[in-house]
Amino acid sequence: MTDAFDHLFGQARPAFAQQRTFERARVLALSALVGLGRRTISGLLCASGQQFADWSAAYRLFEKERFDRQALFDPARRAVAEALEPTAPLVAMMDDTLLRKRGRKAHGAGWRRDPLGPPFCTNFVWGQRFLQISAALPEQGAIGRARGVPVDLVHAPTPPRPRKTAPAQDWEEYRQRQRAKKISAVGAKRLAELRRRLNADPQGRGRRLIVSVDGGFTNQTVFRHVPENTVLIGRIRKDARLRRAPASRAQPRRGRRPWYGEPLPTPEQIRQDAAIPWTDVEAFCAGKTHSFQVKTLPAVRWVGTGPRDVRVVIVRPLAYRPRKGAALLYRDPVYLLCTDPDLPLDQLMQAYLWRWEIELNFRDEKTLLGTGEAQVRTAASVESVPALIVASYAFMLLAGHAFTEHRNILPLPKWRRQDALERCSTARLQGLLRTQLWATAMGVNSYHFARPRSVHAKPVLFENTLPDAVCHAFR
Repeated sequence: MTDAFDHLFGQARPAFAQQRTFERARVLALSALVGLGRRTISGLLCASGQQFADWSAAYRLFEKERFDRQALFDPARRAVAEALEPTAPLVAMMDDTLLRKRGRKAHGAGWRRDPLGPPFCTNFVWGQRFLQISAALPEQGAIGRARGVPVDLVHAPTPPRPRKTAPAQDWEEYRQRQRAKKISAVGAKRLAELRRRLNADPQGRGRRLIVSVDGGFTNQTVFRHVPENTVLIGRIRKDARLRRAPASRAQPRRGRRPWYGEPLPTPEQIRQDAAIPWTDVEAFCAGKTHSFQVKTLPAVRWVGTGPRDVRVVIVRPLAYRPRKGAALLYRDPVYLLCTDPDLPLDQLMQAYLWRWEIELNFRDEKTLLGTGEAQVRTAASVESVPALIVASYAFMLLAGHAFTEHRNILPLPKWRRQDALERCSTARLQGLLRTQLWATAMGVNSYHFARPRSVHAKPVLFENTLPDAVCHAFR
């Protein structure tokens, strides 16, 4: 797995201007993956054994922007595209996340709405906002389990608000910057950049791009600026106003051609309409293949898409039991909007269900990798440190995918369930990477370092089991 990681990180060499800068970033990237403490710059230096050397070069790596953040993710995007079938589309997920901070002088930090707050009260936290795009790496074909691999990460701060007594010109400039820095505007730009870079790749040129987003990006700013050969799938409100396509006229008339025709029922009214039949669609979700019942209206118009025909899909709530013997409960219905009316329903549902993978990426990046823990303030450092950590996380996922396909991973302890269908978690991939690095440093074979010993021996007669304890401590 370490060889696969080095191969992927070596493909990011064009992102660095110098070889020594590249080597220093590689060491810090491995420290971010296998370190045990906080992921501050000093923590990364201690994890790599550089606590007694000059630390200024590591800080200059991020503060002076010694590498191209966008080019750092190019190997991850190419690796996902190469793993797909030649005619298969690339499915991506886009969402924003919040990195909580404490310092009041950190660039881009501000008061944000807490997404983990209770629904009956709006809480605010001090943090930085980042926008991420992850690509789905299928493990079982087009309909099955997939793993989200980050392919883009940008800082999306809001501009500082001028004082009340500021001149009118300052307020006008602030409003222009505010419109340009909206998360939906940043998302539209990142989608266009992803499409451009995908067209420049040998495996991505001409490949269709399907992007699933949540309701925060299902608006006019994003859906009216869809790049070519790209499909967007997002959630809409249950009371969204839909219309038919305008009827074609035999004789031309003066003025602008109409965009909208007669009004249609809202998505909630369509769900309650018994005259529209339900259709069964199978898709993979939550560890198994489910059968979903959906209603759809193709070739409709919505104010957010303008003159483009879109498809509305209503997903019936799924029944579930929180525990065995409990009462039957139902989840909320889902209302989706797709910019391609001819996209198959099973492919549409699977692409949207894979959107949950980006939420898992956010959880791993914050809890396991400590993204956002670095105590940096400048604009360049605030953007560069998370980019290096998230890119390293993407390389680790790809290296683990390639390694676990061709070799057996380390066996689990006896009390752990041996489930062959369960995919390798991120924490287990971290433990596997630690095992290989530390076993090499200790000069032992990571697969055959444990020797059988008698359970009746006295504790003083036990042989030294340090390699066994270290290599299996964090799995």
